[in-house]
Amino acid sequence: LQEHAPDAASLAGVLDLDRALADRVYLRIIDKLTLEPVEDFRIDFEDGFGNRPDDEEDRVAQSAAEEVAAALAAGRLPPGIGIRIKPLNEELKRRSLRTFDLFLTRLVERTNGTVPHNFVVTLPKVTSPDQVAALASACDAFEYWRELPAGSLRFELMIETTQSIFGADGSIALPRLVSEGRGRVVAAHFGTYDYTAACSITAAHQHMLHPVCDFAKHVMQVSLAGTGLWLSDGATNVMPIGSREVVHRAWRLHYEHIRHSLVTGFYQGWDLHPAQLPTRYAAVYTFFLEGLDAASDRLRNFVQKAAQATLVGDVFDDAATGQGLLNYFLRAMNCGAITEEEAVEKSGLTLE
Repeated sequence: LQEHAPDAASLAGVLDLDRALADRVYLRIIDKLTLEPVEDFRIDFEDGFGNRPDDEEDRVAQSAAEEVAAALAAGRLPPGIGIRIKPLNEELKRRSLRTFDLFLTRLVERTNGTVPHNFVVTLPKVTSPDQVAALASACDAFEYWRELPAGSLRFELMIETTQSIFGADGSIALPRLVSEGRGRVVAAHFGTYDYTAACSITAAHQHMLHPVCDFAKHVMQVSLAGTGLWLSDGATNVMPIGSREVVHRAWRLHYEHIRHSLVTGFYQGWDLHPAQLPTRYAAVYTFFLEGLDAASDRLRNFVQKAAQATLVGDVFDDAATGQGLLNYFLRAMNCGAITEEEAVEKSGLTLE
């Protein structure tokens, strides 16, 4: 950020932001990168690690567990932490479960039987409910043999195959997948590139804005609504690495992708490189701050009318859009775009 956008004016120029808004956003980006740049982190034994000799993956799995244990002891873990294992398909299931076991065994050895409260295992490339059930059974067995409290291990599903959207009988697959997790599934993450490849999209058009991605994510939203599962979008695979021109071009693409995710109701997403974090927070903060005044007026008026349909300017609000306005403030506070004090002041509501 200091090298490629050293002040608010330069960031505004790169992302075509309103200058006054950029002044506010830039300070919040600096604060975020200083205090908590990474909110959630996965140690990747899948695509990011690749297929390596077994003894090498064994060694890395155990050393990674030692790093997590050391960070836990020092209070340095991010709010979310976990590992991504390989798929539980016929080819890789033994390697995948071996890494699962080696990592967790070394972790609980080093922590005297403690698993971080925010720890998850990410299961990629799910193609059948049996794979989810197998991981749930592995969690059951590990907790039993290591004398951990039942339910200590949780996992999340990567939705990156067509089979994880619709089953062979045409039914929506996600509810069945979640039920096979026996209460352990806490999140569903969309995998842009594997999913578009599964739909026969050519490489030049494999990106987060493709209509097939929107369709799959809409199915995720509808079928998992009300379950309490976290939803996450995928990643932009064009890295902001190189000359200033290259970095700025990659930043603009990343910013556009995140804005699209936010508009379509996905408030989390994956980043693959630290240089993407400035535009992650620029997009999120801009999205919420640019609409703050209008949303404040609409929500305040709506509440004053005690849930009757209201009109502010040319916008008609009923109970459903009232809920949407509440969602706006709750999401804005949750990501740090606005403080609780700002939300209370602007909306006229208490947090409760």
